[in-house]
Amino acid sequence: MIWVCRACYVDGHLTPPKPGQSVDPKPCAGNDGTTITIEDLFYNTPTRLSALKSSSEEYSRILDVLTKYAIHNPKVAFVCKKAGSPTPDLSSPSASETPNNIRLLYGHSIAKELVPVQVSSKDKKFTREDEDEDMEADEPEGDPEEWHAEAHITNANYQAKKMVFLLFINHRLVESSRMRRAFEAVYNGILPKGSSPFVYLSLEIDPRLVDVNVHPTKREVHFLNEEEITERISDTFQRALAVQNHSRTFEYQTLLTGGVASTGQELSQKRKGKQREISDPVEEDDEESSSNLSKASKLKKTLSQHKVRTSLKDRTLDSMFPVENPAHVASSSSQGKSQDESTGKTLKSREIKESVCFLTSVLDLRRKITKGKHRQLTEILEKHTFVGIVDLQRSLSLIQHSTNLYLVNHGSLAEELFYQLGVRQFGNFSRMKLDPPPPLRNLVEIAVNAEDSTKNSKLTKSQIIDRIVKILMPRREMLAEYFSLCISDAGLVESLPLLLRDYTPNLNNLPSFLMRLGPQVDWTSEIECFESFLRELAYFYTPGETVVPTSGSDDEQAQDQAERWQIQHVLLPAMRRYLFAPKSLLDRDVVQAASLPDLYKVFERC
Repeated sequence: MIWVCRACYVDGHLTPPKPGQSVDPKPCAGNDGTTITIEDLFYNTPTRLSALKSSSEEYSRILDVLTKYAIHNPKVAFVCKKAGSPTPDLSSPSASETPNNIRLLYGHSIAKELVPVQVSSKDKKFTREDEDEDMEADEPEGDPEEWHAEAHITNANYQAKKMVFLLFINHRLVESSRMRRAFEAVYNGILPKGSSPFVYLSLEIDPRLVDVNVHPTKREVHFLNEEEITERISDTFQRALAVQNHSRTFEYQTLLTGGVASTGQELSQKRKGKQREISDPVEEDDEESSSNLSKASKLKKTLSQHKVRTSLKDRTLDSMFPVENPAHVASSSSQGKSQDESTGKTLKSREIKESVCFLTSVLDLRRKITKGKHRQLTEILEKHTFVGIVDLQRSLSLIQHSTNLYLVNHGSLAEELFYQLGVRQFGNFSRMKLDPPPPLRNLVEIAVNAEDSTKNSKLTKSQIIDRIVKILMPRREMLAEYFSLCISDAGLVESLPLLLRDYTPNLNNLPSFLMRLGPQVDWTSEIECFESFLRELAYFYTPGETVVPTSGSDDEQAQDQAERWQIQHVLLPAMRRYLFAPKSLLDRDVVQAASLPDLYKVFERC
C-alpha cells in the first residue's frame, strides 16, 4: 500500500499551509516518488537573494549539475525541463551505462574516444624499485585507508579548448584543484598546446578521511593521502593512454571559403596601368596591343598553390566502377540512361518545384530553413567536386571545393536534404505504391519485437503495438492529404511519399519508420507535428548502416555498388540544387581535411 501525503516546511520545521490549519501531513493524490516544491527561496537572507542571477543563468547551472549527476547515476532516469517548455532539456534513460549517458549528454565525439580505467589501493603499484612492490604486497587486508576509483577518460584523438572534469567522491559532486592539475599534466605530453581532455572520475574512500570544510559551499574537498592517491590514478591514466596511443586521428579545419588576395605589387601595377591609360589616350595599334598582352599575362598568372585542378565534368572515382543490376535504380534506368560514361555527367532529374501552401505553420518552417542558411557552406556544396566515398558504413565521403578538400558525413547532409525536400513539397508529394500493400499492424509488430528498449517499458509489446496503431489509424486522411502516406480502412499501407526521383529508400527500415511515428511525432501541435513527422520521414530516407554484409556474395556487392551510385549520382547533385546548408553541419559533419596552399608550405619547409 502506497500512502502519499503533503506537508509544508519553514526553516526546517513543519508549518500549517494556511493560518489556523494543522501542521500534520495530509493525504493527497500524487505520483510515485517524492516531489519537492520550493517557494520564496532565500527570503530571510537578503544578501544571498541579491546574489541570484537571472532565471536563465540559474537554470543553466541547475542543468549542468543534473547532467553531471545523470552521468554518475546511469541506472536512474533524469528529466529536466524549464517551466512552460514542451520538451525537456535533459532526458536520460534508466538502466543505462555510463558511456551511453556520456554519448547522449556530451556527444558522440567524446563517447567514441573514451577509455575505461579502474584503479584501487589493492592494485599493485608499478614502480622500478622492487622494495616498494614488496611493501605493497605485505599490506594487511581490510585497511581503513582502502579506496577504489573508476574513470572514463578520452584518448589523444579528442581535443577541446576547455577541460571537462567530472569528479565524484563517495557519489557526491565535488572539485579538487590538485587532481585537475595532475590530470592536465598527464595530457600535456599527449595533446597539442591549448587542448584539453574529458575526464570522469568516481572515487570511493572512507568518509572519515575526507575533509569537506575547505570551501564555504563544500564544493572543494581534501582527503587523507591525497597526493599518493592522485599520483596512483595519474600513473594509471598514463599507462592506459600509452596503450591507446598506437594510432592518432587528426582533424584540420580552417576558413571554409576565400579568394586569393591581390598582393601589393599587383595592386600597384593595376594603378600604374590605369594612370598610363589616362595620360596616354592615343597610341599606335601595335604598341597598345603589345602592352595589353603584357598586362593580361601578368594579371592572369596564378601561382601553383592557388590553381584549381578539378572540374565538375571530370570523372570521379566511383564513375569508373559501373553499377550492375542495382535494385534501387531500376526504375530510373528503365527510363533511359542519361549518363555519358565518356564525360561522367550525372543524371538530369526533374526539377522539384515548391508546392503552393497557405498554412502558416508550413510557411514558418520554410522561412526558418531560409533564415538558417549558411552562405559559405551552401556555396561549398553547390560548387563541389565529388572525390570518392571513404567509408560507406560510417557515411563518410570526400569532396573538393576550390583548393580545399573536405571530409563530409553524407548521411547527415542527406537527412537535412530530405527534410527540406519534405517541407518544399508539403501537400504535393509524389507517391511510391507498395504492391502488395503490407498490413500496418504487422510492420509495427516487426519493429517492436526487434526493439530492445521495450523491455524496460511498463506496457507489454502487444499493448505498445495497439497504441501505435490507434494513433495512426484515425489520422489516415490527414496523412494521405498532407504526406501521401495512404493507409486503407483495412489497415494496409498502400503508398509512401516519394521525396526524390531516382532514389528509393531502404524499405527494410519501413517497420521502424512506422513504429517511430507513434512516440516520436508530436500530434498535439500543428507545427510540431509537421516538423517532427518530416524529420522522421527524412531519417527513413537517409542512407546508412542498416544491414552489415557478412559475406562477399554477388547480391551484397550489387547492393553496395547501387548505394554508392545513388550517393554520387542522385544525392550529391540534389544537394547542389536544393540544400540550404545550416550552420549546425559545421560542428562535426563537414571538416576540412587538406588545403593546397598549406600543403605547399609544408613541402617548402621540407
